[in-house]
Amino acid sequence: MPASVASSDDGEVESLIVDIDQLQAHGVSQADILKLKGNSYHTVAAVQAATSRTLLKIRGFSDTKVDKVKEAVKKCLPNRGGFTTGTEVLHLRKTCFRIPTGSKQWDGILNGGFQSRSINEVYGEFRCGKTQLAHTLCVMAQMPKDQGGAEGKVAYIDAEGTFRPERIIQIAERFGIDPETAVDNVTIARADNSEHQHELLTQLNENFATGEYRLLVIDSICALFRVDYMGRGELNARQQSLGLHLNRIGHMAEEFNITVFMTNQVQSDPGASALFAGADGRKPIGGHVLAHASTTRVLLRKGRGEERVAKIQDSPDCPEREATYIITTGGINDPEKA
Repeated sequence: MPASVASSDDGEVESLIVDIDQLQAHGVSQADILKLKGNSYHTVAAVQAATSRTLLKIRGFSDTKVDKVKEAVKKCLPNRGGFTTGTEVLHLRKTCFRIPTGSKQWDGILNGGFQSRSINEVYGEFRCGKTQLAHTLCVMAQMPKDQGGAEGKVAYIDAEGTFRPERIIQIAERFGIDPETAVDNVTIARADNSEHQHELLTQLNENFATGEYRLLVIDSICALFRVDYMGRGELNARQQSLGLHLNRIGHMAEEFNITVFMTNQVQSDPGASALFAGADGRKPIGGHVLAHASTTRVLLRKGRGEERVAKIQDSPDCPEREATYIITTGGINDPEKA
């Protein structure tokens, strides 16, 4: 695991992962580092992202100890948490990569695929291919870089019980990837409720700290929050919990340079504004909290016959445009290639 920010031969930053053991060199005891690891803090950036109030919940951590840990974090990450130049941000942005979708039309509207260091959300009604796209990305993320892939492992949080390893095998065969290896490279967990979903996300800190993972899939992001918080009386609590969850996801995407791909359900709302609703009057679950958290947002809808249509609703670097795709045995594909 990198002990500091790694650089390639041409000087580009490759990783922001800094092992939490580095805190020991700045006065934090090994015992306290073990306590941090026991609470799923495996990197220095993860500690930096945590509030002092959160760290105080660790058994044996006082205000003085938290201040000491925070000071050590600043020494380990002297260039993070403050102002920087646009040139340095550009330098970091060059390390981002894109994971292709399996469809050239899809990749075209996304400028090559779903980008890393960002949260990507697709939403739509049933049978639009949300889960099939998630399965396809699981394989595309593993493909060699010279073939457009990200050459890494995948973490998959299944909130609806729809993950099928058989589909991974079929899609891997289409792209000439060893099926057994493709399935084994997907770390999967079934979330039972929204609290469990957040716990699973926290557990992934240790996996991502290895630097081997390129994709995090959450299918779907709001399903369990929708069940656990019922009615308008619990709406505020749901949005606060969802906001905390999304904030953690955003920090992980940035620190570990991974692509986050989330599916989302929709609900009918004839009076919804055009910003959030599609042409059929459906809008994604999650409201403004999810809308602001998602970097790139794509609406999926049914087209003619077996065709489906993807339309970019919001993205900082992709204009609003559409792509047509179909669902095949080998995953997401272009209509003419069926």
